[in-house]
Amino acid sequence: MTRLQKTVLILVAVIAAVIGLTFSKVLHGSRQADPAQLLEAGIVLLPQARRLPPVSLTDQNGQAVRVDGLAGQWTLVFFGYTFCPDVCPTTLAQLRQLDDRLPAAARERLRVAMVSVDPQRDTPAQLKQYLAFFDPAYLGLTGELADIQQLANALGIPFIPGDTGREDYTVDHSGNLALLGPDGTQRGFVRAPLNVAKLAERLPQLVGQP
Repeated sequence: MTRLQKTVLILVAVIAAVIGLTFSKVLHGSRQADPAQLLEAGIVLLPQARRLPPVSLTDQNGQAVRVDGLAGQWTLVFFGYTFCPDVCPTTLAQLRQLDDRLPAAARERLRVAMVSVDPQRDTPAQLKQYLAFFDPAYLGLTGELADIQQLANALGIPFIPGDTGREDYTVDHSGNLALLGPDGTQRGFVRAPLNVAKLAERLPQLVGQP
């Protein structure tokens, strides 16, 4: 093989590699989540991932759960309570609608967790019964009020505890959701009120990423 032939073969290989990379970016670039489009759907990404405190809570089956160990899936964390008259049932119903609209691959990578802001009344059994009305697969967490407040403050979704000395007290809390990545860190928020249609369109782009 002459030097000219070798040079031509090398140039052909380089051009093929460049074309391959270009097509790869075209094919896979559309799968990357666009922050502007996510924001339009109410998804706000943090500039840097935030680690969770090493708080241990109890799930609806009475098992201890370390919240900083919620890894393996993307997780939407909602702070609410079972005696909530409006925000909580509405939000959980919307999350159920969202789940129905997501493709199977996205559903498998996404988990919903409700952390009780009313641990005095929300026992594991109470949480289990309540969440079963929406989706038995939802994770319910309760525990010591101080631990729950620590977690809520760390995630940037604080709440005001209810006056437990009053009958039928309510708890002031946000409808925003914390968004955890599959590594167990907080990646952002989903703002309330939820836009189910836009979330169903944009979330698959996000949860398809590591």
